[in-house]
Amino acid sequence: MAKRKVIVTIAPTGGMAFKSQNPHLPTQPAEIAEDVYRCYNAGASVVALHARRPDDQATCDAAIYRDMNQRIRERCDIVLNNSTGGGVHGDMIRETSPGNWEIAWEERLKGMDAGAEMCTLDATTLNLAFGDREYLMNTPLSKARELAAGMKARGIKPEWEVFSPTHIIQDATTLIEEGLDDGPPFINLVMNVHRNFQNAMPFSPRHLQMMVDLLPKNSVFCVSGIGPSQLEANISALLLGGHARVGLEDNLYYRHGELATNVQLTERIVRIIRELDMEPATPAEARQIMGLPRTDGPRPEFAA
Repeated sequence: MAKRKVIVTIAPTGGMAFKSQNPHLPTQPAEIAEDVYRCYNAGASVVALHARRPDDQATCDAAIYRDMNQRIRERCDIVLNNSTGGGVHGDMIRETSPGNWEIAWEERLKGMDAGAEMCTLDATTLNLAFGDREYLMNTPLSKARELAAGMKARGIKPEWEVFSPTHIIQDATTLIEEGLDDGPPFINLVMNVHRNFQNAMPFSPRHLQMMVDLLPKNSVFCVSGIGPSQLEANISALLLGGHARVGLEDNLYYRHGELATNVQLTERIVRIIRELDMEPATPAEARQIMGLPRTDGPRPEFAA
C-alpha cells in the first residue's frame, strides 16, 4: 500500500512577532523567499505568508505580497497562501474611538489581490488582546461572505481559519454549504491561542478530536498549535488523519528556552511524519489533496 501523504505547511512570519523576539524571524520579501525555499527543500508543500512593511510592521499591501510570491515562485512550486488576516500592528490596525482598536477591513481585502492560489479566510469575529490593547477583528457573516465570494471570483482556494467549534458549525459550514468553496474544504484548526483570542480553544487531544468530529463532510484539515502546543498538536493531527503546520508565526521556540528557525521546525515534523511511516506531500500532491486549481474561476497568476 502507498504511504499516506501529509501536507506540511510552513508559516514563516505571521503578523504579530518581531525580530526582537526571535532574530531568525524573516520579515522582508528576500529573506522570506530564501527561508521558504529552504523549508520547501526540507519537505514543506504549502507556505502561509504574511506581509511586512520595510519597517517590519504588518500589512496586506498587495505589492509586497506580489513581490514575495514572485520571488518564491521563481525558486519552487510550493503552494502560495496569502493572509487576509494581516496582523495586530502597522497598516492592519486603526483606532475607531479613544482606546478602541480594530483590524482594518479594507486592508484585509488587499490580501486577495496578489495572485496567490490560496488565501486565509477568518470567517469569524474575534477580540484580540495584546499588551494593554484589545483589537476587534469584526467579520460578521456578511463580510465573511464577501471574502469568500471575492476569492471565488479570483480563482483563489480559501483556507478556513477556525478557533472554536462554533466557527466550524456556524460560520465556515454556512458559507461552504452556500457553494463558496468548490471543495474539498481545507480547514486550519487554530488552537492554544485562547489567552489572546477571546472564545478560542486551548489545545488538548480531546478538544482537537471534538473539533475534527464537527468538520464539514470531506474536509481536509491541518492544525496550528500555538506556542508550546505546536509539536503535540501536530502529532495529534497526524494520528487523526490530518496535516501539519509549523513555523515561527505559531511558535518561536524549538524547545523550552531555545529559539527556533523555520527550517528546524520543518525538518523535525518531516522526521516525525516519516517515523510514522507516512511521507510529506509534494506541492503537486498537496494541490491534488486540496482540490487545486479551483475549477470555478480564473487561474491565479502564481498558481503552479
